[in-house]
Amino acid sequence: MSAAGLPSQDLPPQGGYEPVQYKRNLPMRGFRPSYYLLGMGLICGYGFYAFGKGVHERRELKREKTWSRIYLTAVLQAEVDRDNYRRHLAAVKREEAIMGQVQGWEVGKSVYNSDRFVQSQYLAIPKQMK
Repeated sequence: MSAAGLPSQDLPPQGGYEPVQYKRNLPMRGFRPSYYLLGMGLICGYGFYAFGKGVHERRELKREKTWSRIYLTAVLQAEVDRDNYRRHLAAVKREEAIMGQVQGWEVGKSVYNSDRFVQSQYLAIPKQMK
């Protein structure tokens, strides 16, 4: 007790106490989140760019395939016509060999009452259906 009979108080030191550390002082791990967001945006952007290029390439290949088929149609039709003509000549020759002895039979004459050419129909039947 002091001389006046009052209890003595514990006072702060001159200049005050040091500041209290209440925050955690942990080091940052990795980059800032904005860098990760920017990196993912760039990766996704490149992915969309590459995907668009692939779509364009597939479209061009499809167009090229379509036009090549269009250009080949005439050649393939000419080949089919030559094959049909060869088959027709072979059929006339077989008809002449088979029906040559029949009186009044005209070899190669159409069975239709028209001058219009009617193409012969060939049907390929699989062995299982015979």
